[in-house]
Amino acid sequence: QVQLIESGGGLVQAGGSLRLSCAASGRTASNYAMYHMGWFRRAPGKEREFVAAITWSGGIIDYPDSVKGRFTISRDKAKNTVHLQMNSLKPEDTAVYYCAATIARCSGDGCYERQGDFDYWGQGTQVTVSS
Repeated sequence: QVQLIESGGGLVQAGGSLRLSCAASGRTASNYAMYHMGWFRRAPGKEREFVAAITWSGGIIDYPDSVKGRFTISRDKAKNTVHLQMNSLKPEDTAVYYCAATIARCSGDGCYERQGDFDYWGQGTQVTVSS
């Protein structure tokens, strides 16, 4: 099992920045370098949606238009950590942000953009952007 713990959420004004982190731990986390990692978010009254993903080899999945140019995913394999740098935040970015992980290989269109592609999930961290 892999445990994922998110941190870095909080309240920020529109135009501000936050950096989310997700730390992986657990018996199988020793294989962290082989995991594909993702970030999703759930806004109030909406379904959880894809935000960003990075493969085990460092490949970046295309960001959705809603965050493209503002959000950046990165990983630190030595620290079993993945980060989400969020700049130019907007009130519509307000959501609970979830970290996800999988070691499973994915193929075809939309890989790692689907919740079903991931096996492990964190509890989420709240991000609130005030106008």
